[in-house]
Amino acid sequence: MKFRHLLIPLIPLVLLGATGSALAQWQWVDHDGRKVFSDRPPPSDIPERSILRRPHVTLDSEISGTPPAGAAASAVKAPKASASGAQQVPKGQDATLEARKKAADEEAAANKAAEAERQAQARRDNCQRAKQAQNTLDSGIRIAQVNAQGERIIMDDAARAAETRRNQAILQTDCN
Repeated sequence: MKFRHLLIPLIPLVLLGATGSALAQWQWVDHDGRKVFSDRPPPSDIPERSILRRPHVTLDSEISGTPPAGAAASAVKAPKASASGAQQVPKGQDATLEARKKAADEEAAANKAAEAERQAQARRDNCQRAKQAQNTLDSGIRIAQVNAQGERIIMDDAARAAETRRNQAILQTDCN
């Protein structure tokens, strides 16, 4: 019983060591098109292009310096980079998935650019309208407005000053 206080701190370490084996997972697409997850390598009749994920390097292989089983064979079969500098898709990744991801990224960038252009155009339009309204206010002519009851009222000096301040704020934000 006197060793009990020494064993309690070791429990998390033991549990942490047990989770290392959970990381060694294989993933492949079988002949029926279903994804298979396993801690064992796929059968020999599964082609290399169908293997989606291999287990990570274990601590034992890092210490001993020997690659994990299957890594040596895949290293030998790995294609060399071409002289033109084109990048090869890493083992375990689907080329069509990478192409779709690239297309989605390009589409997102195009949408972002279109949204930025639409906002810039709206700011230019607001600036133009604010300049026209400011020219009208600065001209000194009488300006009529319609109130909530639908009655026509003439803008007094206080309302003209308030409208001028509002237009100046729009000119500062949208015209700069």
